[in-house]
Amino acid sequence: MPAAPLLSATGLNVTFPGRRGAPPARAVDGVDLDIGAGEIVALVGESGCGKTTLARTLLGLVPPTGGGVSFAGEPLGYGSRTLKAYRKRVQLVLQDPSGSLNPRHTVYDAVAEGLRIHGYRGDEREAVAEALSRAGLRPPERFFLRYPHELSGGQRQRVVIAGALVLKPELIVADEPVASLDASVRGEILALLLSLRDELGLSALVVTHDLGLAWNIADRVAVMYLGRIVETGPVEDVLTNPQHPYTRALLSVLPESDGAPVILTGEPPDPSRIPAGCRFHARCQVLASGEAERAGVAERCRTATLPVLTGGATTQVACHWVGAGGVGRGFLVAVSYGCTGPGGSGGTCPPYDATLPRRRYGRP
Repeated sequence: MPAAPLLSATGLNVTFPGRRGAPPARAVDGVDLDIGAGEIVALVGESGCGKTTLARTLLGLVPPTGGGVSFAGEPLGYGSRTLKAYRKRVQLVLQDPSGSLNPRHTVYDAVAEGLRIHGYRGDEREAVAEALSRAGLRPPERFFLRYPHELSGGQRQRVVIAGALVLKPELIVADEPVASLDASVRGEILALLLSLRDELGLSALVVTHDLGLAWNIADRVAVMYLGRIVETGPVEDVLTNPQHPYTRALLSVLPESDGAPVILTGEPPDPSRIPAGCRFHARCQVLASGEAERAGVAERCRTATLPVLTGGATTQVACHWVGAGGVGRGFLVAVSYGCTGPGGSGGTCPPYDATLPRRRYGRP
């Protein structure tokens, strides 16, 4: 019997009112998502698909208009005391470390802020030093009295991570945690997140549009389009043998992919006017090329609504064409990074080789 998920969203909907009588925008439109203990899940998709809104809802920052969130088997409440206790166990790491840190606060004050908010009764100095050490800032005392402008971008992001770790959370939600960093520093931060999972059993939801990041850090990936997850499964399955046309299009434009890139036409539809049928059909290369017609599903693509994918760990795809057996062979994509291994060792992440076990930052 599989273990119960640490964090679970069921039938989650988030709707924002339209302006001047316009229809409401369905930013998250029926999402089931589970995150297990010690598991890293990557939530990927293009800008505007609802990733950040979903992450904010899981954190309790945005109340859902439908469905619910549960943590450790208990439904999430939205009273101030309940949320305060919840946020001690689930922490957020934001994209821009410069914007996350108060320029008037020293590193010590920035990391200690959470302890003070939650009324920590232990040795504050020791807790701050331990968090900075775990985040890779050693010796920690060297950084106590520094200000954000005195640090590099990678060091600032490590301070943000230390501020999340100081409360000893069970899960971290990281929204584009390395998007603003140089490639070499990205590798260091991703290696840090992996080591924290191994050492502390930390779970994480990593929100990103970067499939290379998902490949190198995640156990499971969920691909989101227009407010709903359209493909999910173990990262090796989804990124080396993508099924949904949207996932295949995202992977096709990577420099390392085989074949011609798939250029999607137009912009994603307005979330206040989600089309009938498959929400991707207006931009779908399979429908446009006639492959869906030959598979006998073109009309269903345009008119028949697809079910919401369950939040479990199995590979699932929301696509009429895939359901009709229309997927051809998969393709392998090497999404390697310029990385730095744990402990500061240099090197690059190797490209994917189907004959070898996947390696992350120099470790199997």
